[in-house]
Amino acid sequence: MSRTGAKRRARIGAARLRNLVLGLLALVTAATATACGATGDDRPGIVVTTNILGDVTREIVGAEADVTVLMKPNADPHSFGLSAVQAAELEQADLVVYNGLGLEENVLRHVDAARESGVATFAAGEAADPLTFHTADDGGPEDEAGQPDPHFWTDPDRVRKVTDLIADQVIEHVDGVDARTIRANADRYAGELTDLTAWMEKSFDRIPEDKRALVTNHHVFGYLADRFGFRVIGAVIPSGTTLASPSSSDLRSLTEAMRSADVGTVFADSSQPRRLAEVLRTEMGGGVRVVELYSESLTAEGEGADTYLRMMRANTTAMADGLTGG
Repeated sequence: MSRTGAKRRARIGAARLRNLVLGLLALVTAATATACGATGDDRPGIVVTTNILGDVTREIVGAEADVTVLMKPNADPHSFGLSAVQAAELEQADLVVYNGLGLEENVLRHVDAARESGVATFAAGEAADPLTFHTADDGGPEDEAGQPDPHFWTDPDRVRKVTDLIADQVIEHVDGVDARTIRANADRYAGELTDLTAWMEKSFDRIPEDKRALVTNHHVFGYLADRFGFRVIGAVIPSGTTLASPSSSDLRSLTEAMRSADVGTVFADSSQPRRLAEVLRTEMGGGVRVVELYSESLTAEGEGADTYLRMMRANTTAMADGLTGG
């Protein structure tokens, strides 16, 4: 029996015991999934929480291991949850890659349980030199001021750093992978990220300095603003999570800031289209342009943002056009 197989079988047993508390149905379902994995080819497995990190990890791993992504396309990382089977998959993995910094609010306890059962885990956001949310006076959420911002992927340079670190984790913790192949995949993808950064810089160069102001449906583009020289005026939801709600005073403060900065464009996440931004449009008395972005989730295949690279290119084009009237 391989060391990978022995570790997986030990974790399967732990996962079965823990799932007893979920009831008979959950136990039977988890045991069935476990049995299928145990009778397979003992291929190493990596589980990734969010679909953006899942796409990056698949680029690095290639065919060297199975990569399971828990978050569905077009989902919200702040609110998606796991089934009993998915929770068991975490505890059977050779490596778990997750964002951290509070992003996957309903999933982090399952990641903690997997770590406690002996699974190697890697918090990509914590390794990406995280920024902190600014104070409300700087256009950030007051009650989150000083807290780390989990949305690091809006800066492709940080994703390039994380690419190398994920490769390190895969080589260290996943038995049976070819280290040279993993490293070559990571180097190739890092090159694509370098090209992406250069293309984004060129695209944003056509936006006049006085137009480089962002208003979004919640605070998600702090890293992009920091990297490419934008000002964050504010957000419809004055928080780093979509689970918060705006108050009338929040909206009033934001509309005053928009008028002061002469901003007439709001960027709304495509997974929660226009509802909150339309409220802001009403507050402003019309004249607000709403532009949809893919900010926190990839789409299904063929829907415009089914990979990280396509998502960032689509967002860059939408931002440049939205702020120049293109």
